[in-house]
Amino acid sequence: MKVFVVGANGKVARHFADFVKEDSAIDETAMIRKAEQAGFFEERGIDTVLLDLVKNSIDELAEAMKGSDVVIFSAGAGGSGLDKTILIDLDGAVKAMTAAEQAGVKRFVMVSTFRTGREAMSQEHDLQIYTIAKNYADEWLKNRTQLDWTIVHPGMLVDTDGTDQIKVGMGQEINEVPRQDVARTLISVLKNDNTIRKEFEVLAGDKTVEEAVSEL
Repeated sequence: MKVFVVGANGKVARHFADFVKEDSAIDETAMIRKAEQAGFFEERGIDTVLLDLVKNSIDELAEAMKGSDVVIFSAGAGGSGLDKTILIDLDGAVKAMTAAEQAGVKRFVMVSTFRTGREAMSQEHDLQIYTIAKNYADEWLKNRTQLDWTIVHPGMLVDTDGTDQIKVGMGQEINEVPRQDVARTLISVLKNDNTIRKEFEVLAGDKTVEEAVSEL
């Protein structure tokens, strides 16, 4: 399975790369924005492509995605300003979806935020614009594309070691989840077609990742 990762240098995606290194069934191409980021992936035998989600065109993204089976979108502005949030988390996501369809990629996995929807967007907090951007990116994926989508809504991301124990569903009370276990979840999503056209929240829990995802 050939997987093209947008936002490959992010913390969740780096854990994903560590798992890919040990998984012969997945062949990753990592899209990175800076040449100095390539070393991490080269050490793991992962090919890289140097592209900027904001600056490069849809045609250029599509050309890089050709031959892939899946696109994972794990990019984010990371609190670098309102303009970057819109350009990356919303417009960048739409560009990636459009490029995937143009390239003939069928499957698209979105790493979203924990809670989206009208109620979540209306709440005033530091991440309100981010929530709005993620919401409309998710809606575009579900309603404006023909892609086989999966949307993963992680809880509060923490850098503690993963436990391979999660719970999934929608409408859960927010709690923490290790980034490493979100990456494990992405691996499991790729291997379970039952996740196609589904979205779910993922939090620390009491079922193995494989068990929780297979029961969706």
